[in-house]
Amino acid sequence: MTDPHLTLHQLFSPAFPVGAFAYSHGLETAVQEGGVGDAAALQAWVETVLRHGAGWSDAVLMAQSMEGDPEALSDLALALSPSSERRLETLLQGAAFARTVAEVWGVDLPDLAYPVAAGRAAALLDLPADPAIRLYLHAFAANLVGAGVRLVPLGQTDGQRIVSALAPLCAQLAGAALRADLDDLGGFAPLVDIASMRHETLYSRLFRS
Repeated sequence: MTDPHLTLHQLFSPAFPVGAFAYSHGLETAVQEGGVGDAAALQAWVETVLRHGAGWSDAVLMAQSMEGDPEALSDLALALSPSSERRLETLLQGAAFARTVAEVWGVDLPDLAYPVAAGRAAALLDLPADPAIRLYLHAFAANLVGAGVRLVPLGQTDGQRIVSALAPLCAQLAGAALRADLDDLGGFAPLVDIASMRHETLYSRLFRS
């Protein structure tokens, strides 16, 4: 039998075809407007997204979807999207994730918002909850850092330092999400959300969000 931790690493690997590399989650706006221009600012931005933005909300939704109604939770995830691009981001990544999981592992996984699809997949494949959420958050953070490395630009070593520094926070949020309920859902990261909204009208864009 496959080691469940290896399955989790496969699911949240950059090689898994969800197209995450195409999305910056509003970071492209922050870089163009001068809000993020060095490694320290990038780390602070991604930490804010994890702690107070979509990172925390995704972690709670993922935890809840391991036992709850995935369709209702997916609708809730879409309702929480603060911009059309962020809504598209979670929809398209979730659909790509669900399609590949269904084809590779032969499970019934419909198109869902990305964190809900990830949680439902973990449940269907009987994968451990805490590592699943931790790796999801780590992959999310690493993808944003990778976008920042290209946009600022920064060196790859700077990017890896940031990812390493954020790893304990990913573990902390995963544990907290498993103890949370839907009343704990939500956050407050207005600059991140505004950057996402403004991205829709940027003159030139490398990313889809």
